Amino acid sequence: MTQHARTDRRTWPRAVGLGVVAVLVFGAAGAAAVYLELQSNIGEVDLAGLVGEESARPEVTEPPPGDARAGSPVNLLIIGSDDRSGENATLGGEEEGMQSDTTIVAHVAADRSRVELVSIPRDLLTDRPSCTMSDGTTTPAREARQFNEAFRIGWDHGHDVASASACTWKTVESLTGVRLDGLVLVDFVGLRDMVEAIGGVPMCLPTDLDDPEYTGLHVKAGPQVFDGATAVQFARARHNIGDGSDTGRMKRQQDLMAAMVRSVLSRDVLTSPTALFQFAQAATSSLTASSGFRDLTDLTGFGLSLRGVQADRIVFASMPTVASTRQRYRVEATAESAELWARIAADQPVGEASAPPVAPTDPAAPPPPAETPWSPPGGVLTSADDSSSCT
Repeated sequence: MTQHARTDRRTWPRAVGLGVVAVLVFGAAGAAAVYLELQSNIGEVDLAGLVGEESARPEVTEPPPGDARAGSPVNLLIIGSDDRSGENATLGGEEEGMQSDTTIVAHVAADRSRVELVSIPRDLLTDRPSCTMSDGTTTPAREARQFNEAFRIGWDHGHDVASASACTWKTVESLTGVRLDGLVLVDFVGLRDMVEAIGGVPMCLPTDLDDPEYTGLHVKAGPQVFDGATAVQFARARHNIGDGSDTGRMKRQQDLMAAMVRSVLSRDVLTSPTALFQFAQAATSSLTASSGFRDLTDLTGFGLSLRGVQADRIVFASMPTVASTRQRYRVEATAESAELWARIAADQPVGEASAPPVAPTDPAAPPPPAETPWSPPGGVLTSADDSSSCT
C-alpha cells in the first residue's frame, strides 16, 4: 500500500480542528477572562435564510458543557479562504475579491468514534444551484461549472462572506447529498500564526520544491522545519510543483496539517498553559464560523465528546475524480465519489480501520451490526501514521 494509502486522518480537524479543539479543551479547563478574550477573536457569518430550510437541521437546545448534538452525526464545512486583503496580502499577494482555496467536509460520527474529512477539488466540474444573497437577490443555476466558482460568485454578487459561504454550502449539499450543520472559514494569516505558535512544523520532502513566480516557495529535499510563511507557501504551491494539479496540492496540504498536529502533540502544547494560549489565540483569531460553531461555550461540549477518538479513526480522504473530457484542466466525479458521499450521509465508516463492536449494555440485546469499512481509490490518510520523518 502506498504512503498516501495509509497516512493521515487528522489534518484539518486536528489542525484547523486541533486549532479549534485546542480552544475547546482550553475553554473547558476554565480561566474565564482568557476564555472571553478567545471568544471575541472568532468572527461570525450569519447564514440564516441563505442555505435552505433550517427546520430540517437539528435544533441545538442542550446547554453546554454537554454535547448539544449528542446522538446525531455532524457535518462541518471547512473553507480555506483565498483572501488577499489586509495582512493576508503580504502572504498571498494583493488581489481584489475573495475566493475559496480549500474545501473540506468534516464528518463526525453520531457515536463520536470516527471523524472523516473529505477534500473537494477546486477544479471539479459540478452543477451550481441558484444561490440567495444576503440582500435577497438570487443567482441563476448553472451546469458544469468549476466548483470553487460558487464562493466567488457569492462574493461578487453578494459582496460579503455570508453570500459567498452560503453559495458554497448549497453547492456542496447539491453535489454530495450530505446535509451540512455548520461552517468554519480559515485564512492565510491564521495558518501562519498557528505554525509560528508551535515553533514551526517538521517536514520531510522527497524532492526540492521551487515556485519563485507564484508563491515564492524554495525548500530543499530532506528534513525541514517550516516557519509560518513557508507553511503558507507550501499549502498554496501548485505551479512548478509535482504535476501541477489541485489534487497534488490537496495531498501536500494534508501532509502539512498532519505534521502540524504531530508538532502540537509532541511538544505538549495542550498541557502548557502558555503554549496553549498562544496556539488558541492564533487559531481563534483566524476563524469565522456559523452560529452554533462560533460560541466557545457551545463548542466545548462538542469538542470534549471527541476526546476518545483514536488516531486511526480520524480519516482524511480526497473526493474520487478523473480528468474531464469536457474541459481541459478540470476533473469530474466518479462512481466511487457517489459511494463515498453516500457513506458519509449514512454515517458509515470510510477507511480501512474499523472499531471493535461495542458490547450491548443489555445482555439479552442482539449484538450491534459490524461496521464494513470502505476506502475510495487512492486510499485514505490516518493520524496514526507519520509522513514527516525521513527515516
